[in-house]
Amino acid sequence: MRIDILTLFPEMFENILGNSILKIAGEKGLVHYNLFNIRDYAENRRCVDDRPYGGGPGMVMKAEPIFTVVDFIERQANAHPKKILLTPQGHRFSQSTAAELAKESHLMLICGHYEGFDERVRMGLDITEISIGDYVLSGGEIPAMVITDAVVRLIPGVLGDLDSPVRESFSDGLLEYPQYTRPAEFRGMRVPEILLSGNHQKIKEWQKTQAIKSTLEKRPDLLNKT
Repeated sequence: MRIDILTLFPEMFENILGNSILKIAGEKGLVHYNLFNIRDYAENRRCVDDRPYGGGPGMVMKAEPIFTVVDFIERQANAHPKKILLTPQGHRFSQSTAAELAKESHLMLICGHYEGFDERVRMGLDITEISIGDYVLSGGEIPAMVITDAVVRLIPGVLGDLDSPVRESFSDGLLEYPQYTRPAEFRGMRVPEILLSGNHQKIKEWQKTQAIKSTLEKRPDLLNKT
């Protein structure tokens, strides 16, 4: 997969792309990251924003530099990537959305800032709008990081254990069951005996029951969707 990130602050991504699972995916050649500074594609002395027509607070990101960098990438790649606009107005990001995006070969994440985008960005580009939650952040950089991490770990071969993505929270509509590791007893708290029994069928049944119990206690809204 190729992931292009369009942002005013490319330096924000250096640590997250250079560590942990995202770094490993890159080193394996399973994903290629490209950072594009939107300012580099603005005509007027790197000016990327202006006051809104009709008045109002703040500044609005101009359409021109965004269209310019999108055109450049599409010519360079000779392809039309899946374009994602990070905005509070988008549909809510979820594990199922991450799974769908993981099937793409080329993603483009466009990070907003200030008071948002000139509406012609939405009108003139074949774009999908995504929000990571019902709150407002200073820009689209953190949402782009969240989406990149959630998507990349689902690419086949990124995680060492092939079953890891399917056993995690939300993958089957439930929260994940409780996990334990050594020692078997810590400060008077013991690992459930069933997990020490070696009976794999019973363990799977216990895990399923605990996943349902955890979801019922913490996120009953998920059960209503299944």
